[in-house]
Amino acid sequence: MMRNILILGAAGQIAQQAIYLFLEELGVKLTLVLRNAKRYSYFANNPRIRLVEADVCNNGVLPQLMQHQDVVYANLSGDMANHARNVVAAMQVSGLKRLIFITSMGVYDEVPGEYFGSVLQPYRDATNIVEASELDYTIIRPAWLNNRDDINYDITQKGETFIHPDATVSRRSVADLVVKVALNNSHIGASLGVHQR
Repeated sequence: MMRNILILGAAGQIAQQAIYLFLEELGVKLTLVLRNAKRYSYFANNPRIRLVEADVCNNGVLPQLMQHQDVVYANLSGDMANHARNVVAAMQVSGLKRLIFITSMGVYDEVPGEYFGSVLQPYRDATNIVEASELDYTIIRPAWLNNRDDINYDITQKGETFIHPDATVSRRSVADLVVKVALNNSHIGASLGVHQR
């Protein structure tokens, strides 16, 4: 069965890795949403990819983009609380339930000896908005990131202490988790910390 995945913030570095991992699965079609679609002009003739140039701050366009999709994967930066509100509202309007949303480690003060204060407040707010929704969400909270070409990670659940917060985890590892969660429809209602194994 074909799975239709909508990627918001498709130019993000984790999303770039996820795109290629998704494309390794034959039963997947992707809609890539980014501010400058020319960045992915090399995908223009790929029958499994639709490129959409749009700004997710424009909440009028989001419900249209969500038509005929199975999963929304939000890989956003900037005004995280506003993004979360817009995405949740658009999904409620469109009737789409499955959301994968990237935030950050530390949003629950789950990192021993660290309190990140106002730096993470936008991510805390976004996390709270997603958790308060009635969506089938999975929140992913990675450690600091690196660009190594490896997949080597473990996860913790909300309420558990974040493991190895000082070790960076590869963006490819986080992308691997995104793809597995999306395709296996797993970890619904979970908030997953992602750390280097």
